[in-house]
Amino acid sequence: MRKLISFVLMLCCLGVANAQFASPVKVTTTIKETSPTEAVITFAATIQGGWHMYSTNVVADGPTPTTINIEKISGAKLDGALKPTTNAIKHYEEMFGADVFYFERSATFTQKVKLLGGKYLIEGYLEYGACNDQNCIPPTSVDFDFSGEVAAVNDEKPKEADKPAESEPAADDVAETVETVEPDTLAADTVALQMAEEDDDLWAPVIDKLKSFGEGANSDTEDSSLWYIFVLGFLGGLVALVTPCVWPIIPMTVSFFLKKGTTKKSTPEEIAAARKRGLRDAILYGISIVVIYVVAGLVITLIFGASALNDLATNWVCNLFFFLMLLVFGASFIGGFEITLPSKWNNAVDSKASSTTGLLSVFLMAFTLVLVSFSCTGPIIGFLLVQVVTSNILGPVVGMLGFAIALALPFTLFALFPTMLKSAPKSGNWMNVVKVTLGFVELAFSLKFLSVADLCEGWGILDRETFLALWIALFALLGAYLIGWIRFPHDEVEYDEMGNVVVNHRTSIPRFFMAFAAFAFAMYMIPGLWGAPLKAVSAFAPPMKTQDFNLAAEEEVKPMFTDYEEGMAYAKAHNMPVMIDFTGYGCVNCRKMEASVFVDPTVAEIMTEKYVLIQLYVDEKTKLPEPIVVSVNGEERKLRSVGDKWSYLQSSKFGATAQPFYVLLDNEGNPLESSYSFDEDIAKFQNWLNNGLKNYSE
Repeated sequence: MRKLISFVLMLCCLGVANAQFASPVKVTTTIKETSPTEAVITFAATIQGGWHMYSTNVVADGPTPTTINIEKISGAKLDGALKPTTNAIKHYEEMFGADVFYFERSATFTQKVKLLGGKYLIEGYLEYGACNDQNCIPPTSVDFDFSGEVAAVNDEKPKEADKPAESEPAADDVAETVETVEPDTLAADTVALQMAEEDDDLWAPVIDKLKSFGEGANSDTEDSSLWYIFVLGFLGGLVALVTPCVWPIIPMTVSFFLKKGTTKKSTPEEIAAARKRGLRDAILYGISIVVIYVVAGLVITLIFGASALNDLATNWVCNLFFFLMLLVFGASFIGGFEITLPSKWNNAVDSKASSTTGLLSVFLMAFTLVLVSFSCTGPIIGFLLVQVVTSNILGPVVGMLGFAIALALPFTLFALFPTMLKSAPKSGNWMNVVKVTLGFVELAFSLKFLSVADLCEGWGILDRETFLALWIALFALLGAYLIGWIRFPHDEVEYDEMGNVVVNHRTSIPRFFMAFAAFAFAMYMIPGLWGAPLKAVSAFAPPMKTQDFNLAAEEEVKPMFTDYEEGMAYAKAHNMPVMIDFTGYGCVNCRKMEASVFVDPTVAEIMTEKYVLIQLYVDEKTKLPEPIVVSVNGEERKLRSVGDKWSYLQSSKFGATAQPFYVLLDNEGNPLESSYSFDEDIAKFQNWLNNGLKNYSE
C-alpha cells in the first residue's frame, strides 16, 4: 500500500517525508554554574513526531512522569524540584480519569542546585515516559554524572547533613560490583536474581525465532489503517456521486466530451475522430479530478504536519470545532440551507475553461465540477477528513485519493461505454434521500467530538446515557424519515390528478430495508441506557464510568502471575503454554485492550483456562534488592526496579520495547506464534490465541 501511495505522489511531483528514529526521545544533559554558590542542570529532550513525553505531574496509576533521581551527591544539594520550562499540553485522559500533561517535539527541564563550596559530585538519572497513539515505551532513564570545583564561600565547610552517610554506601557503589551481562547471554541466574537453578535459559533471546513466524499477527495494522482510510474515502466518493449536485452532471459532461467538435453534417470519419478525442478528454478529466483532491489532501497534511494533526484528537477546542462543523453540515444536508462557494469563483474558472483549449481546458472543467458540487461534496469531505485527520500523516492524502477515484470513475467509465448511460438511474427524489440520510449520520457523529471536548474539560453535559439517548432519537427519526412519516424541505411532493397532495405515498423496497436497519439499530442501543456494554458503539460513546445508572457488572481478566520466573515454573509443572502481557500502569492502549478485547467471554476463557497468563508491568516502581548493570548496544544500563527488569526482558529476549506487547511461549521459553500489539479486533486476537494452542499441541 505504501509503495502504491508513493508512486501516485511521485506522479504528482510531490512527496512526504516521515523520519523515523531509533528512539522516540533523545535527551541531553548539561550543567552550568551560574554563580559560586549555584548551578543549573538542564535536560533538553527532542521528541519524534507523533510521540509525546509526559511532564513532571504525577497521576495516580497514570503515565510515567519525568523525575530526577539522585544516587550520589556531595558538596551540593538540590534547590527545589525539577521544573519544565516548556509549556505542556493539557489533555483529559478518560482511562485515568484525570488531566495529563505532556510535550511534543521538544521539552526542557531544569533543576537548580546549591553548591556548598569546594569539590562537588552529582550522580543520578532522569526518568521519563513516552507514548504515541498506538504504544508506550517503558520508563526510560538517562544517567548523568557531574563534578567540578568552586571556591569555598567564607571558608565554610559543607554541613554534615549535606554529606553522604559514610556508613551507608551509595547505590552506585553497590551497582559497580555487579557483573556486566550481555543481552545475548542473559539468563535468570547470570543477573544475580537467583530465581532458577535449572539449566533452562528462560532469558535467552528468541528474536530470530519470533521473526520466523512473520512480522507479527497484527503488524500490518498501519497498512490496514491506510487501506481502511482509502476504502472510507472511496465510499464517501460513491455517496457524493449520487447526490443532486453531482449525478445530474455526469451525462451532460460525458455527452459534451463525446460530441465535442461534431455537427449534423460531420462525416463518419470526423465523428470517429471526435469521439476519440472525447474519450481522451474524459480520461484526462477523471485524472484531473483525482489530482485536484489528492493535492488538496497533501496541502492539508503539509500545512498542519503530523504532530499538529495528532493534536487535533486531544484538543478540546478542535473537537468542539469539529462538533459544530458536522452539526452545520448535517443541518445543511437535511435541508436547512445550502453551503456554496462564492459564485464568482465558479464563474471565473468556468470562463477560463471556455476560453482555453487542450489539457488546461479539461483540467479547468474538472476544477469547475469541484467548485459547483461543493454544496454536496464539502460536508462529505469535511466528515471524511475529521475521521482520518489524526490517524496517519498520509491519512488525508489517502482518504482524498479514494474519494477522488470514486468521484471520477463514472465520467471515464461512461465515456468508455456510452451505452451504459441509458441504463443508469435517472435523477429524482432518491438522491435527496441519500443526502438526508448522510445528514443524520453527520449529526450522530458530531456528538462524538462534543463528547471528547466534554471529557477534556469535565463539563459533565454529555454522559453515556445522554449520548445514547440522542443517538437512539436520531436513528429512530432516520427510520421515520425513510419509511415516509416525516419530510424535509427538499423532498419532492406527490400530487394526485386533482392537484391534491398525496399523503399515503408508497415506500420503496430499498427505503423500507434502510428504515428497518435504522429502527433496529436504535432498539439495539436502548439497553445501553441501563449499562449494557454495546460493543458496536463503544468506540464512539463516552466511557462506562460516566454512566449514572449501571446494572451491568464489569468483569476483569486477572493474571495468574506477575513474575516471569514463577509463571514459567508453574507452566512447566502443569505442562501448559504461556501468554506474556507486557503492559504498564500508564499505558492507555493497554487499558483499551483490556476493556474491549480481554473481556470477551471466548477470549477470557482461552487466556485464563488454556494459558498461564503472566502480566509484567514495565513501569513497576518496586526497587530490586540491588541495582543490576547490563549492557545494551554497547552501553551500560542500570536495572533499578522490577519494571526495569521486565523492560529489559522484553527488549533482550523479544526485541521489542513498546506496550502493549503480547507473546505466546511454550514452557521452555520458545515462541509459539508471532507477537501481537495494539489491535482491538476480537476475532483476530482470538485467532492468534488459537494458533498458539495449535502450535503448542504439535
